[in-house]
Amino acid sequence: NTIINLIEKTYYFLWGDWIHLPLPGGTTINLPLLVLLLVPTGIFCTIRTRFLQIRMLPDMLRALLEKAETGHKGGSLSALQALIVSTATRVGMGNLVGIVAALSAGGAGALFWMWVAAFVGMATKYSECLLAVKYRTVAEDGHIVGGPFYYIEKGMGTKWRWLAKIFAFFGVCVGLFGIGTFTQINGITNAVQTFFDPDKTWTVHMFGMDYSWTVVIAGVLLSICVALVVIGGIKRISSVSQVVVPFMAVAYVVVVLIILLTHLGEIPGAFRTIIESAFGLRAAAGGALGAVLMAMQKGIARGIFSNEAGLGSAPIAAAAALTDSPGQRGLISMLGTFIDTIVICTMTGLSIVIAGTWNIGLEGVAVTTKAFQMTLPFPEQFSSFILMICLVFFAFTTILGWDYYSEKCLEYLSNGNQKVVKGYRWLYILAVFIGPYMTVSAVWTIADIFNGLMAIPNLIALVALSGVVVSETKIYLKRIGKVS
Repeated sequence: NTIINLIEKTYYFLWGDWIHLPLPGGTTINLPLLVLLLVPTGIFCTIRTRFLQIRMLPDMLRALLEKAETGHKGGSLSALQALIVSTATRVGMGNLVGIVAALSAGGAGALFWMWVAAFVGMATKYSECLLAVKYRTVAEDGHIVGGPFYYIEKGMGTKWRWLAKIFAFFGVCVGLFGIGTFTQINGITNAVQTFFDPDKTWTVHMFGMDYSWTVVIAGVLLSICVALVVIGGIKRISSVSQVVVPFMAVAYVVVVLIILLTHLGEIPGAFRTIIESAFGLRAAAGGALGAVLMAMQKGIARGIFSNEAGLGSAPIAAAAALTDSPGQRGLISMLGTFIDTIVICTMTGLSIVIAGTWNIGLEGVAVTTKAFQMTLPFPEQFSSFILMICLVFFAFTTILGWDYYSEKCLEYLSNGNQKVVKGYRWLYILAVFIGPYMTVSAVWTIADIFNGLMAIPNLIALVALSGVVVSETKIYLKRIGKVS
């Protein structure tokens, strides 16, 4: 009970009604702390970079294909590999299950606020990944390391090292208890159970509860697979992700396109539902404001989970890219956010809204599964199987990517002690192993808490170092012949 109370209070502090603004007529706007930090920071970065996410949109792909200019021969990842690793951590539960949580709690309008979070988040992502390359360092063994902990310490000064360590500590927690393990493996096993044993016919009694054997078997197999890859380090992680992510992303997009193309006439209505819900137009007069705020809160929270803008995770992979151009790396990172939320999340959300499965009492992956069954022109079992396979592989690569992120945070905390890092890998595998036996609500609450706690130090640094972002952007634009 003490642990549960602590979790609830921490969640309420970060995502509850933190600021109360009275309005005429006796109504009140209640704003959570993270909304007050993330959205203004994204707007601030957007203004300071002069809406770079709009004017440089065509240049993002060119930056990905641009030849890297680097003097770091010990670089870990190519620009494409770094993008794939960071995308691998985002294209998973955030797209297929996180959006379900947003729609279920905040209504269809939550998808609109996910778009808003993604738009301003693109500028945030650009800024943090630019800074990661600007302030990265080379370890004694020659590999490049970087991320918010280094641009806090080196950019803001050593007197702020305590803030860098706070970020690194919560980064380890996010990987071990949040996005990296519990949410991903829990979603995988739920998807497997939904397909193979939806009625829980074959069960085993464990930890005071009955679990389907499919959950147990899937959990053990995934734990073994994670162990085989994670023990091999970043090179093996990037190699696996480089094969799995592009293939599964294309496969998933094709499947959802089939849904949208076979329901073209319903797409305008789905967009209308999303917009009306986002602004409370579908709620009764007295509850309109509450509907808007709920949609805003859930949409932004899940938007952060999906694209991780402002969280400080993507800069860790960006820093390892083979480039000495901070601006180039920032543009490539923006492309990842665009792919993740604007493309994949929107397609998933539209499919769910068209099917109307977000408000019929289902939970988690069952919502997306039902939507696929109702809208795909295939037998229900085949539709469920397609989603299950996509979910398993997406979540698997997310687990791998977050191991890399959290290892780098731990490496900073332990001053590069590789024995500590190798020991942590076994803790990470253990967290994956126990993840299937946690409840869905507990998993998402813990993930939201650590997301928020990790974001706060990073957001402080982004504001403090915004001048550096502006100057480095001017240098990059001049180099590629663009007007600043």
